[in-house]
Amino acid sequence: MGHTKIKFGTDGWRSRIADTYTFSSVRRCTAGFADYMKETEGTDRPIIIGYDQRFASEDFAIAAAEVLAAAGFKIHLTSGPTPTPVISFSVPNRNAAGAINITASHNPSTDNGFKVRDDNGGAIAPAGLAQIEAAIPDTDDNIDLIPYAEALEQELIVRFDAAPQYIEQINSMINLEPIRQAGLHILVDPMWGNGAGWFTRLLSGGNTKITEIHNVRNPAFPDMKRPEPIPPNIDPALARTIEVKADVCIINDGDADRVGLGDENGQFVNQLQVYGLLAYYLLEVRGERGPIVKTLSTTSMLNTLGKLYDVAVFETGVGFKYVAPKMMEVDAMIGGEESGGYAFRQHVPERDGILAGLYLLDMMVQLEMKPSELVSHLFEKVGAHYYDRIDTKLPPAEREKYMELMDQADPSEIAGFKVTTINRTDGHKFCLEDGGWLLVRFSGTEPVVRVYCETTKEQKVQAILQDGLKLLGLA
Repeated sequence: MGHTKIKFGTDGWRSRIADTYTFSSVRRCTAGFADYMKETEGTDRPIIIGYDQRFASEDFAIAAAEVLAAAGFKIHLTSGPTPTPVISFSVPNRNAAGAINITASHNPSTDNGFKVRDDNGGAIAPAGLAQIEAAIPDTDDNIDLIPYAEALEQELIVRFDAAPQYIEQINSMINLEPIRQAGLHILVDPMWGNGAGWFTRLLSGGNTKITEIHNVRNPAFPDMKRPEPIPPNIDPALARTIEVKADVCIINDGDADRVGLGDENGQFVNQLQVYGLLAYYLLEVRGERGPIVKTLSTTSMLNTLGKLYDVAVFETGVGFKYVAPKMMEVDAMIGGEESGGYAFRQHVPERDGILAGLYLLDMMVQLEMKPSELVSHLFEKVGAHYYDRIDTKLPPAEREKYMELMDQADPSEIAGFKVTTINRTDGHKFCLEDGGWLLVRFSGTEPVVRVYCETTKEQKVQAILQDGLKLLGLA
């Protein structure tokens, strides 16, 4: 059954459970993916399937496995809910042809999703996603499947624990011992998701203490609108940081591919500041060199760091379907986006909220600074930068109208700043004379328009955002 047109957005497909996200639609998506993989990779190598802690995710993962097994693939299915970066790492680690990940990441609890990955473990480029989309059948009437129990018996589906190899990889990327022995008190909020238990597992056994909250399965995500590591969802974690007198708060989204940071005073360190800190850590603390890849919605602090350390900075559209291919093309040291997702060289071209969190902790230890001091230290190097964003729901039927308004927008100034250039690569980015910017972009994953800004003048943040809403006719 099912005649819903399935459209892949910025990172796969997400939809409302039991409305358009059904077993039928998951089978249809899998059939399209199977056709694409047969054509591009053949059936010699296995496909990894993983899933998150949302409602029925394990059952949707099994439904996908049954279709792939009938299509002639061998399936390596994770033995439990597994962080997205761990699933991605398993692809090259197990010499797989690609992966399906059943997760809606940071979406509300009502949704689930279908992410796909290539043989590097990274996001499939837009042309590949278009091919998969085109191959998705209109109904599931003619989709073959091999029942799960039968496929297990025939060893067409194999269950595996992805953790041990990933932990080995983490230990090759970073020496965890200094963090274990630092005597820090770390508050960790995995937002009821796949990051639960990981920091405790990686960092226990020394003088550092880990306190975890929201670390059991609860698909309703109490205490938050959605498992996205930005305010107001993180407010309970920030309050708890003060309560338990923790030195730092590390937050992962529902599938643990993003990281959020709270300082010792319970203040949020925003995603753009975190990207600046991570790039500075790699360049200054670890002495690494190499290109930086950033989406156009993230910080211009990276351009300043690029000039200071003589490394190239490449800007892409929003989403890892643009970042991952660019990272591989230029052998980037780091790639990242405004949403709090960062990827690293010699790892997988995929966001990793666990490794990013460990790097931030290592930066604290190596520089002997608390998070608030790290931000001040970064601002001394690149100048102070301030950021915020406003998300507004739009009825899908009215999206075109607002898009047309933005296509015509040509302001000469915003909040008193002269507009120097307009970049329409992905959304509408108005670059301002102070080095800041305003971006108006229609989400690729939900019926939302996002208005973002970054500026060197803290008092101008809200004025810039309001001017963005005025361009849309929403202020």
